[in-house]
Amino acid sequence: MSPAYKGQNGVKNIFIYNKRIPMKKLSMLVIGFLLIHQGFSQFLKIGLKGGANLVKMEGKSFKEGYDLGYFVGGFVELKLGKEWYLQPEVLFSETNLTPSDEFKDIYKEVLNLSKISTMKLQELNIPVTLNYRLSNVFVLSAGPQFSILLDRGESFMKNARTAFTKGDVAVMAGANVTLGKFRVFGKYLWGLSDKNDISNEDSWRTQTARLGVGFVL
Repeated sequence: MSPAYKGQNGVKNIFIYNKRIPMKKLSMLVIGFLLIHQGFSQFLKIGLKGGANLVKMEGKSFKEGYDLGYFVGGFVELKLGKEWYLQPEVLFSETNLTPSDEFKDIYKEVLNLSKISTMKLQELNIPVTLNYRLSNVFVLSAGPQFSILLDRGESFMKNARTAFTKGDVAVMAGANVTLGKFRVFGKYLWGLSDKNDISNEDSWRTQTARLGVGFVL
């Protein structure tokens, strides 16, 4: 009889030996994946973030002061050097804006409104910031933000007209505090585009204070 079949113990030993081959390959794949992940993590980090938006719509049509909203989304930190890194983000944001008493008077010939209520502003924000690390904890950031309006005020407009333009461009500046994998940040954004899609009687531009936290995965 072949040595491969000498007794129950021999068969058992061969069975264990044959099972070790795929387990060894699996271990090598896991180790390889961890090494690749470790290598990429040196210059690329992915995370989630969320927080509050304080939005002020400039123009006679809206009340003075800021309206509270929120945002959630994800970000990528792409290392460019020892102190510099690029941070693109994709965020969903929502804010309920409050028109002023003058809104109906300004657009009375265009609109058929029985009363003034809030306008819901839903956007997909794509900010891209260049960041400079002053220290291991404190980071300065600045860059543009591109926005796509998802809800353009259709629920507010009784005659099915849209209140806001389809998109917006803003510039922003701010600072981040890095605490291990946690991020705490504050930014201020100045809208460059006129959001008014009703008429040219009043210009609508946003200013936004953004405060939030993030976590690197």
